[in-house]
Amino acid sequence: MKIMHEHIDFPGRSAIKVKKREEPGFTYPWHFHSEYELLYVIDGTGTSYVADSIQPFNSGDLVLLGSNLPHFWKNDESYELVGSQKKVKYVVIQFPDDFFHDQISKYPEFRLIADLLERSNRGIRFQPKVVAQVSNLILEITDLKGFERIIELMKVLQMLAETNEYELLAGEFYQPEKFEIDGDRLTSVMHYININYQHTIKLEKVAEMAHLHPSAFCRFFKEKTGKSLLGYVNDMRISYACKLIIEHKQTISQVCFEAGFNNLSNFNRIFKKHTGFTPTEYYRQFNKN
Repeated sequence: MKIMHEHIDFPGRSAIKVKKREEPGFTYPWHFHSEYELLYVIDGTGTSYVADSIQPFNSGDLVLLGSNLPHFWKNDESYELVGSQKKVKYVVIQFPDDFFHDQISKYPEFRLIADLLERSNRGIRFQPKVVAQVSNLILEITDLKGFERIIELMKVLQMLAETNEYELLAGEFYQPEKFEIDGDRLTSVMHYININYQHTIKLEKVAEMAHLHPSAFCRFFKEKTGKSLLGYVNDMRISYACKLIIEHKQTISQVCFEAGFNNLSNFNRIFKKHTGFTPTEYYRQFNKN
């Protein structure tokens, strides 16, 4: 299976990125990223793939994933049935691999958290008893900002570090793969795309940023992300369009141009290819009683 490197952009250079979602299902493919990830499934069922581990997951699932650990979550087939109204609800908390690095590595007060993060290199799934103790704190983090969010995350990590009610997911003899990311080159390109995806993005421009010939850049980008440049940009545009459609503050035509498409028929075609619905059908699916 082709693995994708996910570039995670932290808004406003924040130390933590938090997402609370309710969606028809998990959609991110087999991927890795340098950031740690804490995933709490509020409601949902399916199969989790972490390194060499394949296990079912259910509502209340809580997993801590280490830096560069390959993973993806796939919902049961019942979520994909035509007309299905099932949704997965989850919270994702991501923080950099150098998060409080000096403090965690040097001071005894952080020893348990240091051990926790070390174990997370194999992925950690926590038992229901532990989840019950930290789930409300995790939900509170989604409503907090700034330093308060960091404080609550440290509380959660400390509670997870103190328990022995967990299982490691990757096998004992799992050998982490060494992924060559070419960080600076990819980071600058991704930053540019994240800011400008609503506008025209020219291949020549991003290739120049990466100091590559356009044809070489296309191979480089596909290797690092698993997608073509156009496919990656369209994914971002469609994701933003979905958000606008659900909010229902603009017409479909307005959403089309706001999301970065310059042709309504092209937008409708790409939207249906990505979601399985026309924009109008997508809105109706999210507003059924």
